[in-house]
Amino acid sequence: MKKLNALLLMSTLLAGSVSVHATSHAPVGADAKKDPAMAAPAEMADGEIRKVDMDNKKITIKHGEIKSLDMPGMTMVFQVKDNALLGKAKVGDKIRFKAEKAGSAIVVTDIQPAK
Repeated sequence: MKKLNALLLMSTLLAGSVSVHATSHAPVGADAKKDPAMAAPAEMADGEIRKVDMDNKKITIKHGEIKSLDMPGMTMVFQVKDNALLGKAKVGDKIRFKAEKAGSAIVVTDIQPAK
């Protein structure tokens, strides 16, 4: 009886380890499109600053297409990652900027003057 119990225990442990091994070794890149952490880094988009709201850490930008977010051109209000970004922004400035999805918001993470 002890041998049977030991055999059952060993087969259960072996089956569990095979299952864990199989699920932990998915092909490289298999779910990269589904995982936002694996998404491509945001690229710069063109825009023009329409409003700067220092108190609420927001900026209104009329922008062209933002490919990394699959967003057409429009004018919209963005949150900013760092208040320092607003310090170098003035209404009417032509800019290039990066925006990323952060939860349910879209956040500007970088602003550069357009060249």
